[in-house]
Order: sequence, then C-alpha cells, then structure tokens
Amino acid sequence: MSRPHILVVDDEPDIRHLLHEILEDEGYEVEVAESAEQARSALRTRLPDLILLDIWMPDLDGVSLLKEWSEEDGLPCPIIMMSGHGTVETAVEATRLGAYDYIEKPLSIAKLQLTVARALEAERLQRENIQLRDHGATVIEPGGCSAPMQRLREQAQRIAEHETWVLLTGEPGTGKETLARYIHAHSPRRTGLFVVVGVASIARENSAVELFGSEDEGVIHYGRLEQANGGTLFLDEIADMDPETQARLVSALETRSFLRVGGNTPVDVNVRIVAATHRDLEQDVRVGHFREDLYYHLNVVPLQVPPLREHAEDVPEFLSFYVDYFVTREGLPYRQFSTAAQNRLCNYTWPGNIRELKNLVQRLLILGVGEEIEADEVAAALGTQAVAATQGEQASSENGVSFELPLREAREQFERAYLEYHLQQVGGSIAQLANLVGMERTHLYRKLRSLGLSTRQAASEK
Repeated sequence: MSRPHILVVDDEPDIRHLLHEILEDEGYEVEVAESAEQARSALRTRLPDLILLDIWMPDLDGVSLLKEWSEEDGLPCPIIMMSGHGTVETAVEATRLGAYDYIEKPLSIAKLQLTVARALEAERLQRENIQLRDHGATVIEPGGCSAPMQRLREQAQRIAEHETWVLLTGEPGTGKETLARYIHAHSPRRTGLFVVVGVASIARENSAVELFGSEDEGVIHYGRLEQANGGTLFLDEIADMDPETQARLVSALETRSFLRVGGNTPVDVNVRIVAATHRDLEQDVRVGHFREDLYYHLNVVPLQVPPLREHAEDVPEFLSFYVDYFVTREGLPYRQFSTAAQNRLCNYTWPGNIRELKNLVQRLLILGVGEEIEADEVAAALGTQAVAATQGEQASSENGVSFELPLREAREQFERAYLEYHLQQVGGSIAQLANLVGMERTHLYRKLRSLGLSTRQAASEK
C-alpha cells in the first residue's frame, strides 16, 4: 500500500528541507515545490493527499493559489496554510476558501504532526461517509451462517491478504459490492479509500473522464482511478465498459500509469482492482465484446457469489437483519415474521436475491399493520407471479419435476409422477386408472410401460 503523499509548497529552502525530513520520518511520502507554478505542475503529475501551502511566495501568494484551486474543480485535498507574517484577516480568508487549518511560523513540530494527522483522518472519514451515503452500503460483511457463505468469507479473507486483483461474479443483487468492501477492509490497503465506479451508470461518452480524469486549459478533474490511489477501486458491472475505456484501463494496469483525458503528463497510480459482473465474461471475450487481455488482468482471482436460493437457510437471518436496520435507520415500526411466513420465504426462488429481500422487508414494514407478518401478507407482497413460482417450485420438488429440463424430458417426468400417483390411489387397477385419467386401456398400458411403471408395484405400495 502506498504511503500518504504530501506536497510542501514554500519558497524557503530551509523550511522545505525541514518539513521533508520531519514528514518522511513520520512515514509520509513527501514532494516539495518552491513556487505556485511548481505546485501547479506537481498537481498535474499526481493528486496529493494533503498540501502544506505557504502564504508568502514570490510569484503568487498562497491565498490566491488557494482561491484558484477552489474555483476550478474544488480543492484537490486538505490544505494547511503556513505563514510567519499572517494576520487574522488572512486566516479568516483562507478558512473561507476551504483551508483545513492555519499554522504559524516558526513551526511547532508537535502541532504540525498533529494537524497533518487530523487533516488526513478527517478527509478519509468524509470520503467514506460520502460513499456510504451515495451507494447505500448497509452491510459491513457478507451475512449468513450457511456453509456456502462461510466458505465465501473464508476465501475472501485469504484473498484480502494479497495484492492480487479480484473478479467477483454472481447474479444481480447477491451482494458483490458488500463482498468487495469486505475484501478491502481485511486487506493491507484498509486505511486507503474504497472508491466505487458503477460502470453501467456512466454515459459511454463520459466513461474515460469519470475513470481517468481530465485536463482542460490547466484545470484538472481527478478521476476515480486517481482518487483510489493507495486504496481499492471497485469496478461494478465491468462488462458494460466501452472498448475505448477498456483499452485505456489495460494500459494503466500494465504500466501503472495513465494520461488524463486531454493531458500529456503521465500520472503514476497504485491501486488494487476489484471488478464485478453478472455476465459470463469468458463468453463476452469469445464473441468480441470484452478485451481478452483485460479479462486476464482482472481474472487473477475469481470469486463466485452464490444466489440466495442456494443458501436459503440464511433467509431468516437476513429478514431479522433488515427489520432491525429499517427500524433503526428509518424509524419504521418493528414487526417480526411468523414461522409460516419465514418458511414461505425460504421456499421462494428470490430472482432479485438479497436486494429483493431487503426491498420486501421495507415494503412490509411501511404498508403492514400488526406486530407479526403472516404468510398471507408475504404472499400478497410478493405478488401473484412470485407466489405461483414459489408454489410451482414446491410442487416440482414434491413430485420430482424439474423446470430446468427440456420440454420433452419435463413432460415425461410429469407424466410419470402423475400416473404413478393416481395408480397408487386406485390400488394398481388399470380399469379405474383409465376412467380416472380419461385414457383408453391399451394406450394406457403402452404409456405405463414406456414410463417404466409397474401396475403390480403400484398395488403393493398402496
């Protein structure tokens, strides 16, 4: 993981040298500039995590440079102003323009160290809070006590310890972003930023700018890749990335540097990539929709997130979690699921996975009344189509019929189960069975033999 990068801007060589030594001893990576022009150049090369900016400089004073940055694309990072000849008015103006703090020369080493540490921590927390609010992350780790989820967490913890890139696959709504955050939180990069890029939500014509940033007449827009420097970049729905941006990303991954759109200064980058998709990327590569070289860069460690129907025993735990979540976060009335309601939901196919479950809980808490959520209320909330699918799956399970088979095989499977059931009910009597199912005896005998059913066996099992 890269160390926090600090840019020191001061025209006095002794101050630059002193700050360089002190901050490097504290574990920071330090770059120095002696003028506003050098500071501008340094920002074009790399986005720092913090800037120490002197107010009095020969070419342009620090407050004017601060104002210039604030009017362009907002301040690039926390900025601490320094001055030996400052006034109250200067300090107020710097604070108004967004400076994090103001320290006087001669510098107190203890105060400098404390102010720098606090500024970096405040910036980290602010960015994390913005991301949590924007992306609605509600779960800090993949939930569930089932064997599949326990294996998934164990695999994620082992992967997190290494710097390899990760490709997460799974159906929509299974919790791929939650797993990516879990990997980041258990990695050596945990103190760095976790930056999310929803590839599918970025307009094609703007995807390169969003990811790599841009430069236009000296105004710099820092992209998500640069913002994630030292941390983790999560590329959600990577399969939706356009070919031009794919090519740029391949180059950045291979060289660990890139050019902003419209820029000509290489920017070094050190990030861990975690990508996710619900599509078959290997198939997309075969048909030419996804670059093969990018696929192999990302697919160093593949990790499959199972759909909820494959660990349905975790449904009660998820229901309880989201009830508590909405009661605490949104002030919704507390209600609990009855045993019958939980059983019905455990047998539901969950095409929308955990996201669908979360939305269902919220809907039931908002619209329902009473302390307990019953099975009929769940059925109404799921809707006719969902309930029919649930009941169909239960019936198929009871009768041994699978809807995943081709039509011919599924029909044979149903006919066998149907005739076997009624054959047992009539005690193996072909005459009664023929009347019951509406078939001619000779044709019925042939059908039973073709399906491998024995009338004597049916009679004995009655």
